[in-house]
Amino acid sequence: MISPQNYKHKETYVHALFTNIAHRYDFLNTVLSMNRDKHWRRFAVGKCGLKTGGCGIDVCCGTGMLALEQARVVGPGGRVVGVDFCEEMLAKGRRNLAKTPYRNVVELVSGNAMDLPFPADVFDCATIGFALRNVPSIRRAIEEMMRVVRPGGQVVSLELAKPGFPVFKQVYYLYFDYLVPVMGRLGVGLPGPYKYLPDSLKSFPHQDEITDLFTDVGLKNARCHELTGGIVAVHVGTKR
Repeated sequence: MISPQNYKHKETYVHALFTNIAHRYDFLNTVLSMNRDKHWRRFAVGKCGLKTGGCGIDVCCGTGMLALEQARVVGPGGRVVGVDFCEEMLAKGRRNLAKTPYRNVVELVSGNAMDLPFPADVFDCATIGFALRNVPSIRRAIEEMMRVVRPGGQVVSLELAKPGFPVFKQVYYLYFDYLVPVMGRLGVGLPGPYKYLPDSLKSFPHQDEITDLFTDVGLKNARCHELTGGIVAVHVGTKR
């Protein structure tokens, strides 16, 4: 279990990191994923079970891109809430949403994934995108997502994963360990943030362990979908 000292340290570090890169976050996501990030988000939301007029939450919503995908599904009669603890990311998200027809569907609010500011059994689904690596307690984040979802609703995580195919795996890690930090430094003008990206993946549990964790916290039918050769995983579980 993470210590209280490390718990707070990670929150502080991650908050500072995303404050510094908020202005370039969307651009670099697209570049570094070779424009696959849009497909990954659509796939993840496709596993949410959302319907027209539904209500979803996106945890650690950042610049609002995954919340926007939910909004496209629920439509003008639905509601989507995005929660993040970094005001700079939320501000960028609000600017992103203002350019879309869904600006009145999505509400971005300040909050912490470790203690979501909502009662239990409120939302039809809960998503988290590329952020489970960044929370102080993975288990706590999943439990909080499960808590705020109605029984029968889906908890969905979209996250970087660890590919297993020989050769492809070696090529991917060369790109991830060496090129991504260089491209990230050129993109934001800072050496640290995109060095953290490969480091955070190395310490993150394998996708099979995340599937087991979904089951362990009480979600049923936990399953994992590996995308793009296994470099990304979408985990899905149903609240009992």
